[in-house]
Amino acid sequence: MELDEVKKILEQNFNKGLSEGKKRNIIFWYDDNGEFKGQIDTLELSNAKILKLDGQNYFYAKYLLEKQDIKSNYLVYAPFCKPGPRENWLLDILKYSDEFSTDRTTIIMRNLGVKNEALKNIFEHYKKFFDNKERYRLLKSYNIEYCTEESVHIAILSALCKLPFSDLDEVVKSLLIEYAKDDNTYFTEIDKFGDINTFWALMEKYYGYILEEKTIEHLSAFFLITALYYTLEDKIPAHWEKFISPKKADCFVFLSNFMNNAKAMDYFDMLSIKVEKQLNLRDYADKWHIDNYVVSDVFKIFDETIINKLIENLISDAGEFERYTDIILQRRTKHWYRKYENDYNCVYWALVMLDSWRKIKDDIKEDKPYDLFQKYAGQYYIIDMAYRKFIYFFDKLPNKEPFFELKEKIENTYVNGYLNQLSIKWSDSLETLEQNWKISPLELQQDFYINHVKPYEDKDERVFVIISDGLRYEAAKELEEDLNTERKGSTKITPMLGILPSYTALGMAALLPHNEIKINDKFQVIVDGLSSDGTENRSKILQKAQKDSIAVGYEQLSGMKRDDFRKLFGGKKVVYIYHNSIDARGDNALTENEVFNAVEDTFGELKALINDLINNVSATNIYITADHGFIYKRGNIQESDKVSKESLEDSLQNRRFILTEEDVDFNGTLTFNMNHIEDTKLKCIVPRGVSRFKVQGKGANYVHGGVALQEVVIPVIKFKHERGKTAKEVKKVDVKLTSISRKITNNITYLEFFQVEKIQDKTVPRRLSVYLADEEGNRVSNENIIIADSTSDNPEDRTFREKFVLKSMKYDKSSKYYLVLEDEEETVERIYEKIPFIIDIAFMNDFGF
Repeated sequence: MELDEVKKILEQNFNKGLSEGKKRNIIFWYDDNGEFKGQIDTLELSNAKILKLDGQNYFYAKYLLEKQDIKSNYLVYAPFCKPGPRENWLLDILKYSDEFSTDRTTIIMRNLGVKNEALKNIFEHYKKFFDNKERYRLLKSYNIEYCTEESVHIAILSALCKLPFSDLDEVVKSLLIEYAKDDNTYFTEIDKFGDINTFWALMEKYYGYILEEKTIEHLSAFFLITALYYTLEDKIPAHWEKFISPKKADCFVFLSNFMNNAKAMDYFDMLSIKVEKQLNLRDYADKWHIDNYVVSDVFKIFDETIINKLIENLISDAGEFERYTDIILQRRTKHWYRKYENDYNCVYWALVMLDSWRKIKDDIKEDKPYDLFQKYAGQYYIIDMAYRKFIYFFDKLPNKEPFFELKEKIENTYVNGYLNQLSIKWSDSLETLEQNWKISPLELQQDFYINHVKPYEDKDERVFVIISDGLRYEAAKELEEDLNTERKGSTKITPMLGILPSYTALGMAALLPHNEIKINDKFQVIVDGLSSDGTENRSKILQKAQKDSIAVGYEQLSGMKRDDFRKLFGGKKVVYIYHNSIDARGDNALTENEVFNAVEDTFGELKALINDLINNVSATNIYITADHGFIYKRGNIQESDKVSKESLEDSLQNRRFILTEEDVDFNGTLTFNMNHIEDTKLKCIVPRGVSRFKVQGKGANYVHGGVALQEVVIPVIKFKHERGKTAKEVKKVDVKLTSISRKITNNITYLEFFQVEKIQDKTVPRRLSVYLADEEGNRVSNENIIIADSTSDNPEDRTFREKFVLKSMKYDKSSKYYLVLEDEEETVERIYEKIPFIIDIAFMNDFGF
């Protein structure tokens, strides 16, 4: 090092601010080999005097510094090695002063702020590490000035793994991630520029790794098998036992935090899959009982096996629907659920459908039309919903093959069981109507305007009506439940009897204000002298009944700003909005298989539309209804599903209805007069059950126009937005810790939590991640997930008992520790609650595993 460089460094040190209590800067420079002895006299410092030691002038130096000149900054230069503490006459001054050295290691330590001379050998050991400026810079950013020998080792490892901070857990995580990616860069760097033996010594000390094979491959298996041992209620294969750590708690806590870390969990998945294949775990999972690994989430094979076994049981009619539901609920809180969510949803809706069918199949009997209608609206619709949900999630599966046989069973149950039985009983009951399409005292679709819209004229309130083409009753029930929990306001759904035939032109006309509805000789629907086809015509019909009215298409509102909403709807008392996602895709042969996706899209679009109406034009009264429902099945249409018919002139023919003035009698059909239409001789002929008329062309899976309950039970959702203090706000359910003690005395502890309210009305679920942490936020336990979404009145069903495993470390019973409850769905304030705990564990061990 040149004297100019020495001067520059010394000047920087003398000019830096004084630390607390200091009045000046004194720097000792022990030049071990007297390298600068001949140049020291030429050194001039702008803010310090120079005192040279010769080994004989200690008394003078002490007198000068402590009596004669107590204000000046001094460089105390000694052209020899620093004496030991016993021989150093200036030791007391040295202790409150700083040291300077031209020795490379000393300079490195000084630049890092490390003052402990006892660590010099450690830094000497890592000479190769400091040859790289980037590694040096990163290490300096860790601020390791008050370090120990071990913390230096960990800091070096952290820098070699390019970590933003020094942490042993993060080092291990980085190496495991790298191994998962078939890379070994960091491990090679540690071997070249660090100390690989020190790394393995730390693995033994903190994680109990004592295997002879010192490889990341074995370390990976070591962590995952230890975690498996902790969660598996069965015997681990004997040849795996050497991989079980004596420090199980520390391994399990590390792995829990690794697999639940949002930024790292995908890499954990890669690692887990790699180790799973190496262990050939599938062979063992097939032999273990499902109950023995239902809480284990280390390997994805358990989810695959659980799903496959549930599928097998559903196919074989093993029953136990409640047990299957419990298993799925348990898996929801596990790591791999997010990867298999569609699979689990498929299984769940399959068991809902099969269980519902089991409960109602003997209840579907010959009955009065009114009673069957009400039973459908109150109970039977759930099977249509379950079928829709099953197919929806089935379509999203990346691997459908395991579900093919279950899908066949679901299809068979839905079509040959439920649809056929219900539609036959319904058709039989309709024969008692003697061809009149009216079921007293059911509300009729053509009375919608009078019953629901016109009353607001007298109240001097405005009303919005959203008509979603093809929104059948079961889907509207799901939408109603969503609105009831997600929005501030009251929501109620009621059914009405759809007009016959149940197709768009007539259904849309029925919902408009009218004195009369006619069908002309071209089968156009005429309302009070005006064609009801198209939004513009419907707007004119509305304005005849209420001048301050308007009809608009949903697409027109998409992307509109608040001012545009206000301009469009300003002064309007009645607003009709026409939405078409379901029927648009269902009625197209190329997209009819997407109809259930369209239903899900409709939910999002309608909820967003309601939100816009409330926020932009302060809408209070909103109705959601439909022109008709639909029948849809995924399987191929068989010839036995079709009804033959003759070719008829002057008729309107559809797969589900024929409008004609001719007197015809086709086998397998029902005929109704059209008394609900003004001045007509038309008759409506529909297939019995859910059969289709034979029609040329594709697209027979999605149909409507007939009299099936799925087509003619029309939903009316009344949503009233509530304002002010009296309005019931939507809020997440509260979760409370019910365990009385706030003291932990064992490294394995169980805590109980309680979902205060059941999910209903405006109370929505809450998802929490729960763990124990120290005062700085460092986790000292594994993480548990609580999904509080129970709808049960029974308090026991809303109780959660969670197992917490603490790291094997020293706990100070006078320090602060916290049980942290984080709301995973919050983005700003995630901490739901922090509960202080005392941890008083006399001896940390892994007994109890």
